[in-house]
Amino acid sequence: MTNPTENATLLQDLDRVVRTRQTIAHHLGAIAQTLTQAEQDGENISGKLGLEREIDDMQRASNNLRQGVFRLIVLGDMKRGKSTFLNALIGENLLPSDVNPCTALLTILKYGAEKRVTVHFNDGKPPEQIDFASFKQRYTINPEEAKTLEKNQQQAFPTISHAVVEYPLALLEKGIEIVDSPGLNDTEARNELSLGYLNNCHAVLFVMRASQPCTLAERRYLENYIKERGLSVFFLINAWDQIQESLIDPDDAAELQSAEQKLRQVFHANLAEYCRADGYDLYDERVFEISALQALRRRIKGGDLAGTGFPAFLSALNTFLTQERAIAEFRQARTMAQQTATRVQDAIARRIPLLDQDVNELQNRIASVEPQFAQLQDIRDGFRNEIRMMRDRKARAIADSFRTYVLNLEHTFEQDFQQYQPSEMQFLDFFSASKREQFNLAAQKSFEQYANDKFLAWTLTAEKDLSAAFKQLSETAAKYGASYTSITNEISEKLTGQKLNPRLNITNEDDTPSWAKWAMGLFYLANGNLGGAALAASGFDFKTILLNLIATWGIAFLFAPILGPFGILIAGLGIGLLQANDARNQFAKVVKKELVKHLPEIAREQWQPIYSAVQECFEVYEQEVSKRIDDDIQSRKGELNNLLQQKQTREINRDGEVNRLKTVEMKVDQDCQALEKAYQQILVC
Repeated sequence: MTNPTENATLLQDLDRVVRTRQTIAHHLGAIAQTLTQAEQDGENISGKLGLEREIDDMQRASNNLRQGVFRLIVLGDMKRGKSTFLNALIGENLLPSDVNPCTALLTILKYGAEKRVTVHFNDGKPPEQIDFASFKQRYTINPEEAKTLEKNQQQAFPTISHAVVEYPLALLEKGIEIVDSPGLNDTEARNELSLGYLNNCHAVLFVMRASQPCTLAERRYLENYIKERGLSVFFLINAWDQIQESLIDPDDAAELQSAEQKLRQVFHANLAEYCRADGYDLYDERVFEISALQALRRRIKGGDLAGTGFPAFLSALNTFLTQERAIAEFRQARTMAQQTATRVQDAIARRIPLLDQDVNELQNRIASVEPQFAQLQDIRDGFRNEIRMMRDRKARAIADSFRTYVLNLEHTFEQDFQQYQPSEMQFLDFFSASKREQFNLAAQKSFEQYANDKFLAWTLTAEKDLSAAFKQLSETAAKYGASYTSITNEISEKLTGQKLNPRLNITNEDDTPSWAKWAMGLFYLANGNLGGAALAASGFDFKTILLNLIATWGIAFLFAPILGPFGILIAGLGIGLLQANDARNQFAKVVKKELVKHLPEIAREQWQPIYSAVQECFEVYEQEVSKRIDDDIQSRKGELNNLLQQKQTREINRDGEVNRLKTVEMKVDQDCQALEKAYQQILVC
């Protein structure tokens, strides 16, 4: 694939991916339709084959692919040029760049034939649809107002969940959705919720500014929300062209080169640790020096983007979206289609020999495999017990780790809290009655930031622990799946009286039952849920459950007994007799004393919610696995009972039924081959 120099290449490649997605979705839907019709026809001939699960999986996967999008979330603090960057990316001056629109309002930009906005509320009020001009006028605030709100820990639009902006733009039409998030200096409550959005987006576009490299707010966000969470992040260092303007002699090439090199060293030192994946250094593929304003001007005038940094960024984004993400998505669809084709082939291979048997012989053969069906149930119960033992062990261990973590906060509090405390100037505000409330707010926010960071640090540890547990369960699922396949093969041999011939070019993974593939994480059917508020019926992501826990608690809830007494604490210090620096040290000690009073209560009260949340992770997993195994067992029994019932009531036209079944098999195989061709074509582009 050639590197694009214009956004047009990205659009072309996205268009190719969209066409491939629709092609694969079509063939998955066609398989579902073929099997649906086959089951309807078979009901009155030799009986259904028990393919309800396969039909449901194919239809859901087809629908999800048709509706599939690439969702990009844009993060950035105020005055980083985020709006200008977005306008340059979409190729139109859509968002006003002289102000910071929707500072505290999450906005989803998606394709629509007409410009319109739907505002969603969190207070039970129904969504409101308004025109684009009204939206910009009503929900846009200027930077000064945003600073005031941030200083006072207030949200600009507290009753609004998010807004959906529909707009007829080419980039959006190619299946891109852009999530414009609140600024990094928004309230901690917003920051907690943003983690859920991050995990449901395909890529994070983190906008920074060359003149303000890696501020404290940006470092906090990177450390808590980005580091070691498996997110794909593109860092965009904006206004790189303005480095030259800040020089004493803008025309001095050596001075410019020196200034740029120093900045590159600063950014590399701060961002390199967030650009590693599976031991690989991806810094050059994830960090880009851009000039968004120049790019926007050229896009509007129809010029090229050379010298703006956008060609390199668009090339990397293109590779990521149209190769890495798209291929992973299509690979899962391919796996599911192959699994379904195998299931159909096996069911038909069992059915055809049984057509020749009379009722008594068929009954005897069905009775002969009852021990094997009991063994399948034993496998289900054995794996379910493994999950439950892991559930109980991990729930207790993780809840205990939280209790220990909380109780140990006192040991490092004074050292840890230093970086969060109000500045010396803010401490002096306490002496002024008019500014005392501002100090109280600053002190409260400093503690809230400390508590938020500590809590998120613990959740990352819990995530790693759960990841290891589910990896172990994945390996267990593979072992149980192999035993399950061995027994189903034995059932087929006893029913048909024929030795099964090994399939050519089949791997252990291909021969794994579909329930085990799901349990191993080889495919899932969940459509990305933006808010992280619920699990799709056939998807599983334990992180979503943990994120729900974070969103439900909130730091203010966990530490409510501690938040708020800062004015009283300061008054008790006799601060008038102290220098500001001494006051900071004393303040930390007094807050620690107050903190220590409440830590045992927090540890005790939150042990059970954490225990229950971790249990829920495993229970959701167990329920889906058990349901899939039960569905498979019942479908295998059902196909035999269906045939027996038909034989007991009517004479079956064997030749006609064989032809019908072979036609079904052929149609499914043709769609699988067409899907495979589409998949291979996307690989070679």
